[in-house]
Amino acid sequence: MIGMVTIGVYGFDSDSFLRRLRRADVRVLLDVRQRRGVRGPEYAWANSLRLQAALAHAGIAYEHHPELAPTTELRHLQYAEDDRQGVGKRSRRELAAEYIRRYTTEILDRADLTPIVSALPHSGTAALFCVERDPEACHRSLIARRLAERHHVTIEHLRP
Repeated sequence: MIGMVTIGVYGFDSDSFLRRLRRADVRVLLDVRQRRGVRGPEYAWANSLRLQAALAHAGIAYEHHPELAPTTELRHLQYAEDDRQGVGKRSRRELAAEYIRRYTTEILDRADLTPIVSALPHSGTAALFCVERDPEACHRSLIARRLAERHHVTIEHLRP
């Protein structure tokens, strides 16, 4: 059975992030962010060019999959729900039901995941990467669930 992991930015620094990837034998990182930057100096390492350089130095391939990123409109729908519940993006624990429904119908149902599955490394694993610490608070969990259900990929969520 093919395996894959998911990982976010929050809770890691550059060194601990790379150590966690190496421990999981990640060979390719699949970036599913729309905007490939993270606010705040403590997370500058996760901005696209710096991250790609660090991954290359660590021998980990990088791929951007913007077709799996939520649209700006969907992100704002989630932010509005975060505001309604009084939680910040970095402390969110789950996705809004409407966000899940719309991300699934507008993005995931239209995406062909077969090429991603076909390109997974034969040794080592691949990592779905976004920002949120907890996969349940991030669309990467929806992608992971779809990969598990339809492509029989085993999923492990890496946390700090």
